Amino acid sequence: MGFDIGGWEVLVIILVGVFIFGPDRLPKAISDGVKMLRQVRQMARNATGDLSKELGTDIQLEDLHPKTFLRKHLLSEEDEAALRKPLQGIYDDVRGVADQVKRDAQDAAAAAKNVGKDAVAPVTAPTPQPAVRASWDDVT
Repeated sequence: MGFDIGGWEVLVIILVGVFIFGPDRLPKAISDGVKMLRQVRQMARNATGDLSKELGTDIQLEDLHPKTFLRKHLLSEEDEAALRKPLQGIYDDVRGVADQVKRDAQDAAAAAKNVGKDAVAPVTAPTPQPAVRASWDDVT
């Protein structure tokens, strides 16, 4: 877990700390903040350790996000595949159409480059794609 703090931000934080706590109490406030951060991290480690013992599986702190937790610890691979199956066909169809459009655009760009040159490449019309019809049975 990293913070993206630059030099100016650190300088502003230090100046604000000096104004709030004063130069005499600032070092103590910083050490108290570091101690508190260590205690919070230790509490998080203890909580994940206790949860791992209770569930009988290895749990990391990142796994406590609800979506990650469900996917990793409650759903089997077969269950996850069954949930994804209805949308996979639609995804494949859309992906195929997108790839065809990309190829057609590249062919048109290449043909446009050759306009005015001696060898003109023949321009072919894009092949019509059949309409994709999804029914309720495909989704469920």
